[in-house]
Amino acid sequence: MSIDELFVLIVRESKKAPNLSSSQCVVFLFFAGVDLWHGLIDVSFWFPSYLGSTNNLHDLHYAYRIGRSTLSNIVRIVCQQIWDVMSSECMPTPNEGDWKKIAEGFQHRANFPHCLGAVDGKHIRITKPPGSASLYFNYKHFYSIVLLAVADSNYRFTYIHVGSFGKDSDSSIFKNSSLWDKLQNNSLNIPSPNFIPGINILIPYAFVGDEAFGLSTNVLRPYAGKYLQDIKRTFNYRLSRARRYVECSFGILSNKWRIFHRPIDVNVEFAIDIVKCCCVLHNFVRDRDGFKFDDTLTITGMEDLDYDNNLYANRSVNRYRDALANYFVSEDGQISWQNEKI
Repeated sequence: MSIDELFVLIVRESKKAPNLSSSQCVVFLFFAGVDLWHGLIDVSFWFPSYLGSTNNLHDLHYAYRIGRSTLSNIVRIVCQQIWDVMSSECMPTPNEGDWKKIAEGFQHRANFPHCLGAVDGKHIRITKPPGSASLYFNYKHFYSIVLLAVADSNYRFTYIHVGSFGKDSDSSIFKNSSLWDKLQNNSLNIPSPNFIPGINILIPYAFVGDEAFGLSTNVLRPYAGKYLQDIKRTFNYRLSRARRYVECSFGILSNKWRIFHRPIDVNVEFAIDIVKCCCVLHNFVRDRDGFKFDDTLTITGMEDLDYDNNLYANRSVNRYRDALANYFVSEDGQISWQNEKI
């Protein structure tokens, strides 16, 4: 199903059904939305081609003979309303039961126990904001804002943080996010640590990330270095199997919503609204339309973030990672093909 067909379906079904959910009402209002500007502009006709293609507002201005400022206002209103209403349905904050289901998904699909999600960040290309100097200029030598996201094993986003400066690293963005604050004050409703068969200490539930993230009680990262023992290489391989779900989610996002294939040429606040809208629509489409496998293989228009090398962890945190590393080479935790991959 294409993006255009999806929105046509939403509008058609919304007109049929008398009892609409709040998300369907918003989509119906703004995409069917016929009374916007006296019915002269059918938003459902051109809005999908803005988010779902590389067309910019100038292209749509000439294609549909609508003023650029009018287009800009409509796009921003639609993006804001989609996020305000649909985020609570398509990207709700998980409770303890939801976290356990997410962990079961990673155990089943990635053979990684007690995983709450895979976390990573990507640079979203933008045009240079006026008067911003080098705040948004990243180490890849282009201007960007940062999308930090957590994904589950179904390629759905469970948390996003959008709008950090392009010059910032993954770790600093993560530690300035609301997710980190909730981790620190224990308000995420994460399940209590428990035993894993074959490990004689309580293992906490944790997010998995790459080398850019600092090791902590609820965040696991790979062992650093090139010349590692087999036990550490095995752990890095098993962690990468879990972490790839967020990378694949970014691939699906960027290939479905092809506005990410070019620099977003609007102001920063508007660009943030667009990114948040695309992320919540990603979950909406993922639940109803699935995904194309080929989209998971490449990420177009998004770049990895810089690493912060000054990251330290105390020994009590390291022992959880070491315990999992030993578990992955034990009879209880190993998988048959892992030695061929390291």
